[in-house]
Amino acid sequence: MRNYQMVFIIHPDFDEDQANEVIDNVKGLISRNDGTVAKVEPWGLRRLAYPIQKQHEGRYVLMELELEPEKVSEIERLLNLMEPIIRQLIVRLEV
Repeated sequence: MRNYQMVFIIHPDFDEDQANEVIDNVKGLISRNDGTVAKVEPWGLRRLAYPIQKQHEGRYVLMELELEPEKVSEIERLLNLMEPIIRQLIVRLEV
């Protein structure tokens, strides 16, 4: 298993409770793909550098996780299918 860091942006129309539900769904998605979540850091509502889907703000979330390398593309595919998430990025951490 390798260490990864993932940042995703939740649509700004989702309030704090709804954003927590999205975070729980993402954690479940990772655990169903044999991964583990080491840390979750919600950064809150922030201004985007450029508009995404006509939105100027979004709820940022940082996650550190352990995952098999072949599962990363599946996680990315499933995150792209989730409507509340407007952008995501997964990068491998050097240990």
